Amino acid sequence: MKVSNQNITIDGIDKKILRALMEDARTPVLEIARNVGISGAAIHQRLRKLEKSGLLSGSKFIVNPKILGYTTMAYVGIYLDKAMSNPEAVKQLKNIPEVLECHYTTGHWSIFIKILAKDNEHLMYLLNKEIQSINGVSRTETFVSLQQQIDRQIKI
Repeated sequence: MKVSNQNITIDGIDKKILRALMEDARTPVLEIARNVGISGAAIHQRLRKLEKSGLLSGSKFIVNPKILGYTTMAYVGIYLDKAMSNPEAVKQLKNIPEVLECHYTTGHWSIFIKILAKDNEHLMYLLNKEIQSINGVSRTETFVSLQQQIDRQIKI
């Protein structure tokens, strides 16, 4: 692995390690070592270097929201009355647990968010009572996701 000016170059062994962990972060290091053909200690060393470079930022378990009753995914474009309202609006959006992502964007909206609701009634509550009541929000535009058809990370 080579690191220069924020760019990182990874070799074939690094790619094999990363692919295995991206497929299942719980894959034992020794299993990866056997498949790659190097020692477990070498895998640990490479993982430490990849973490130090910033390429890897931890691992996580993924909760299935449908099991918890959250079945409605929506994307909401938020129009702000003025750009100066952005920091306060984002601060308020952080207080709404159903807001999963928040992006400052170009184009029609000032802010674009991804939210998860239990159903359409819950979505309507979130829009009317939580999001549209934030100071600086002039209006919203909502898109309901019918089905997520692609879910992946960048290819290594």
